[in-house]
Amino acid sequence: QVQVVESGGGLVRPGGSLRLSCAASGTIVSIYNMGWYRRAPGKQRELVATITTDGSTNFADSVKGRFTISRDNVENTVSLQMNSLKLEDTAAYDCHAEGKHTVVIDGTPRLVDFEAWGQGTQVTVSS
Repeated sequence: QVQVVESGGGLVRPGGSLRLSCAASGTIVSIYNMGWYRRAPGKQRELVATITTDGSTNFADSVKGRFTISRDNVENTVSLQMNSLKLEDTAAYDCHAEGKHTVVIDGTPRLVDFEAWGQGTQVTVSS
């Protein structure tokens, strides 16, 4: 089983910065995609930023130029640096990871896909 744990949320004024971190653990063999999504009140979950194993990134238009994403492929961690925060960035931020891990089935280790979500960390931007 794979667990994903976020940290780093909090309360910040508009224009401020926060850094979110996420660590994945378990019988992980590889993680080909890690990233952040967010859930604002009354809205559906939306993509914020993702990063692949080779460092390719994808950002929501609303955060381009303000947020950066990085990962450590050895430690299975991903971070989101958020600068110039706006009121509309207020949301619960969820870490997501997908890749392959080993699972013992009938006494035999098997390589299977996984997709895991963290519990979320709250980011509140308010004056």
